Amino acid sequence: MGIKSTHVWPRGATPSDMVQLELWLAGHGWEVDPTVYMAGAGGAAVQVRRTGAAWDDGEAGLLILPAETVVWDGTRMQIAPRPAISVRCPAS
Repeated sequence: MGIKSTHVWPRGATPSDMVQLELWLAGHGWEVDPTVYMAGAGGAAVQVRRTGAAWDDGEAGLLILPAETVVWDGTRMQIAPRPAISVRCPAS
């Protein structure tokens, strides 16, 4: 069984969640960018890049926000589209 093609970065990620993300990324040739750290109300955002890449290599990498799902398509990482949310107007 190979490495899954998706990974969910949870809100309020713990150090254990970071270890899981790092292992998943390593299986696809990616890593957490150690030069970028962002924290917010929902938890940490994580910048990832191809293993060994630097900010000036011409590849921007990918910023993963809390509660986003990352998809590996065999070539690159991307954020999975969020499901459409049906919005209902209150009865007037």
